[in-house]
Amino acid sequence: MRRDAFLKSLAALAATGVLPLSAHASTNIKMMIPANPGGGWDTTGRALGKAMADAQVADSVSYDNKGGAAGALGLAQFVNGSKGDPNAVMVMGAVMLGGIITGKPPVNLSQATPLARLTTEYNVFVLPANSPYKSMKEVIDQLKKDPGSIKWGGGSRGSTEHIAAAMIARDAGVDPSKINYVAFRGGGEATAAILGGNVTVGGSGLSEFSEYIKTGKMKALAMTSGKRLAGVDIPTLKEQGINVEIGNWRGVYGAGGITPEQRKALIDIIVKATKSKAWTEAIEKNNWTPAVLTGADFEKFVDDDFASLRATMVKSGMV
Repeated sequence: MRRDAFLKSLAALAATGVLPLSAHASTNIKMMIPANPGGGWDTTGRALGKAMADAQVADSVSYDNKGGAAGALGLAQFVNGSKGDPNAVMVMGAVMLGGIITGKPPVNLSQATPLARLTTEYNVFVLPANSPYKSMKEVIDQLKKDPGSIKWGGGSRGSTEHIAAAMIARDAGVDPSKINYVAFRGGGEATAAILGGNVTVGGSGLSEFSEYIKTGKMKALAMTSGKRLAGVDIPTLKEQGINVEIGNWRGVYGAGGITPEQRKALIDIIVKATKSKAWTEAIEKNNWTPAVLTGADFEKFVDDDFASLRATMVKSGMV
C-alpha cells in the first residue's frame, strides 16, 4: 500500500474509533499517592488505576506512595517533579486542604492542575474491642471531665476526623484546643494503634475499618454523615444529639504547566474510568458516595471548600 493510501486508511479508522493498537498513542499514567499504603488515598488511587485499565483508557498505571504532612510531602514531590507532564496525576482531597491550612507548607495546590472530584466518604469513630467505654455518650462525658484523658487517633493534623473531633468537643462545650489528638501518617498506622488499644477513639473512612467492625475487633460509635448510610447499621452523630456533620471527599489533580488540551484529555480518561465496572464495584465495596465533578466546576469547589474548612477550623480552635 502506498504511504498516502495508508495514511488515508488510518484517518478513516480513527474517524470510526477503531484504530489498531499499534497506531494508538500509549498513555502511561504516573499516579502520585501522597500517603502511605493502606489508607483512603491509596485505596482510591489504586481503584482508579484499575478502573482506567478496565475502561481501556490507559496502557499502564504506575504508583508512587509518599506519605507525610497531610499529603504535603507528596504534593511537593509532585509539583517539583512532574511539571508539564501530561500523564502525571495525584490523588488528593479534603484532608490535603486541612493539612495546608494547619501546616502552611511551601507548596500549594495552585501549582498543580484541578482535574476531578471522585467521591465523598463519611468517617466513622470506633473504639478498640476491649475499651471500657460502650458509647459515644460515655466518651463525651469523660471528655467533659478531663479532655486530655480521651486520646483521639486518626489521620494527619487537619484531616476530616481531626476536624470532626474538634467539632464534637466544641458541641459538647469543651475547648477544642484541649483535645488530645494523635496524628498518624497513614491508615495502616492508625488501625494498628486502635487495635492495640493505644488510642481511646479512632476515626477514619468507613472503608478502612469496616472489616474490623464486622469481625468485632472494633466497636463502631458513630458516622459523620447527615443521615444513616444505606446498608450501614451505625448511628450518626446527629442521631445522638451531637450537631456535627462532615464529609471526606477525594479527587485528582494533574501536573502544573499542562495545556488545556492535555487537561481535557486527562479529565476524559478519569470520567471514562468512573463509568467502568471496576469503579462501580469499588464504590460499592468501600461505601463511597459517587461525587464526580470536573474541570472549572471542581476548581471552584476546591476554592469554596478551602474557605469553608478554614472557617470551621478557626471556630474549632485548630488555627
